[in-house]
Amino acid sequence: DMSYFDFMTFHSPYCKLVQKSFARLCYQDYLATNDVNDKLEEFRHVNVEESYTNRELERAFLAHSKEEFDKKTLPSLLIPKNVGNMYTATLYSCIASLFINNSPEAMLGKRIGAFSYGSGLASSMFSFTVTSNIDKLRPFCNDLSHLSYHLNNRIKVAPEDFEKMMKKREQNHYLPNRTPSYPANRLSQGTYHIVQVDEEHRRTYTRTSVLDTLHQSQDHI
Repeated sequence: DMSYFDFMTFHSPYCKLVQKSFARLCYQDYLATNDVNDKLEEFRHVNVEESYTNRELERAFLAHSKEEFDKKTLPSLLIPKNVGNMYTATLYSCIASLFINNSPEAMLGKRIGAFSYGSGLASSMFSFTVTSNIDKLRPFCNDLSHLSYHLNNRIKVAPEDFEKMMKKREQNHYLPNRTPSYPANRLSQGTYHIVQVDEEHRRTYTRTSVLDTLHQSQDHI
């Protein structure tokens, strides 16, 4: 029953799939009730197998569930829309997005549903309730506030330049005895990055400080 959740988050390889998944849950809810909706009743007795590919059914429940989707799930898609498929991390980016798009006060005591899909092999669905202690919730939300800043300050790169960078990374990825370098101002404060790969492919990492970010070299990856 979708009314059990204040918010619903999903594994999000692409956002249209999320909206379809939400609509499917609303379809299942409709079948479980005796409610009658003139626009939906014709789909009550559709065969289960047929329901997976019935485009009219899909369109009807996408429209029927849109208002609830906009309220319960759309706010969770901020990061997936901007970053794309992160595989397992997509679900947790959705949860983070909820806290970015809502004030701590609005999230107090809310129940969040979470569905994680494992490429057809396995899946899990669970829910949790946000604390009702505002003094605990505010620091948690503050820790997420930097995400919007980073999304809004991404650097645009021409496709041909991006391809060159990725090609060079591909060529160098498995090479020993190398010191990677990074473009100026591409590493934000606090970023961990490789500074050395030795002859046995052991990697040494460091973390940028404010000064590192301001004085990085002009070299490319």
